[in-house]
Amino acid sequence: MQRRRLLALAGLLPCAALAAPMTRESWTDGARNRTLPVLVRLPEDEAPAPAVLVSHGLGGSREGLGYLGRALAEAGFVAIHIQHPGTDSAVWQGRGDLSAAMSAAALDAGQALARLQDGVFALDEIMRRPSLRGRVDPGRLAIAGHSYGAWVVQHMLGQRLPGGEHGLALPDPRLKAGIALSPIPPRGLPPRFAFGRMARPMLHVTGTLDAGYIDGASAEDRELPFRSISGPPQSLAVLAGANHAAFADEGGAGPRWADPTYHARTATLSVAFLRAMMLGDGAARAALLAGMPDVLTPADRLECKDFG
Repeated sequence: MQRRRLLALAGLLPCAALAAPMTRESWTDGARNRTLPVLVRLPEDEAPAPAVLVSHGLGGSREGLGYLGRALAEAGFVAIHIQHPGTDSAVWQGRGDLSAAMSAAALDAGQALARLQDGVFALDEIMRRPSLRGRVDPGRLAIAGHSYGAWVVQHMLGQRLPGGEHGLALPDPRLKAGIALSPIPPRGLPPRFAFGRMARPMLHVTGTLDAGYIDGASAEDRELPFRSISGPPQSLAVLAGANHAAFADEGGAGPRWADPTYHARTATLSVAFLRAMMLGDGAARAALLAGMPDVLTPADRLECKDFG
C-alpha cells in the first residue's frame, strides 16, 4: 500500500488530488538584519509531522522545487522553502550580462556563509513561528536542495569548509537526513577529508548530462560526494538524460528550468528515502534496495550503500 502511495504521489498511478495548504511568509533574522521569503506547505494531518527545509539553487526562489514540496506535503511532511537573498532570482532578473552576474554571486564567499546561516536560522525559527506551532516534530528534521542548495545540504550535514567553520557549529545535530539534487564536489579539500565527518543519511540525485557552467562540475563530478562518504546510509540516483536544469522547477527562469520530465522520479525517490530514514518505513527501504524498478527507467541507475 505504501509503495503504491509513493508512486501515486509522483503521478505514476491514479490518485485523488491533494491540495496541501500553502502560505507565503517573511522570516526576519534580527541578529543579521536579514529577511528570508519563505513558502510553507503543510500536510493534511494536523498532528506534529517531520519537516524538510528546501533550499533553491543559484538564481532560484522559494517558488522553485515546487514538485518536491508538494510531494513531501502530500506524503505527510512539512515542506519549508527558504529563499536566499543575494543568490536568488534577483541576481539575474533585469541583468544584461547574465553569466557575469551569476558567476559573481557564485564566487561571493559572504553569500555562501549567509546561506548556511540561513539554514541554521530557519531551523531555530521553525519552533518559534505561530503558523507552525504544533505542526512540526522537532526530532525529525531534514534538509533538501538543488545545486547551490545541495551545497547547503552537504555542509549542514557535515561537509567541512575550507578555512574552518567560520563561526558555524556544523554539522547541525537537529538534521536527521538530507536530499542533494545535483550534488557539488568539494573544492579546496581532499574529498575523503571534506566528507569524513558526515554522519547522516543522504540521497544524491543527478543525471547523465548534469554538468554546470557556473560551478564547472561535470556529470561524473556529481557522484563524488556519494563515493567519498562512508558510514551513514547513502543512495545515489543517476537519471538518464537529465541535465542540471532538470531538477530546479524554476518557471520564472524559462521553460528549460521547469521541464517536468524528471520531477516525478525525483520526488518519489526523495519521499521513499526520507520515509525509510526518518520514519523507519520498511517498504520504502526495500524499494530503494531493490532499485525502485517501478519508478526508474532501465537506463537510470540507483545505488545504495551502508544500509546495514
